[in-house]
Amino acid sequence: MSNVHAPKITPFLWFEAEAEAAVAHYTSIFENSRIVDTMGGGGKVMSVTFELSGQPLIALNGGPHYQLTPAFSLFVSVDSQPELDRIWEALLSGGGKPTRCGWLVDRFGLSWQVMPSVLGKLLSDPNPERSSRAVQAMMGMVKLDIAELERAAAGG
Repeated sequence: MSNVHAPKITPFLWFEAEAEAAVAHYTSIFENSRIVDTMGGGGKVMSVTFELSGQPLIALNGGPHYQLTPAFSLFVSVDSQPELDRIWEALLSGGGKPTRCGWLVDRFGLSWQVMPSVLGKLLSDPNPERSSRAVQAMMGMVKLDIAELERAAAGG
């Protein structure tokens, strides 16, 4: 019998063999996160159903056939610089790589965008000069700096 509360669409992440470690890492970073179910056979975990901040996802130990790419990323909206810094550092821990414009790839190969919630307002400012300055500032950053984005938009 199907669960009437289950979402119709759930992101499904393919890992070679580290789904359990990835899920344990992710659920330790985000509030309101938990492992929902683990499935397997023969003493091996095949998949882990979990929630990150209430968002359901599934992780699979699928073998080496496919790899995660930046073509799929998880977008994290944050409300403050301390929250952004904490999540950024936690996702990079153990061997992740920062890229640019608020993007990073964690040690498991999953791409993340760690974005301040104010960014949308700055980039869609009705004054094209303000929004252009915000875009230019963002393009020059690796980890985003909220105060610097706001200063740039203001022309400072």
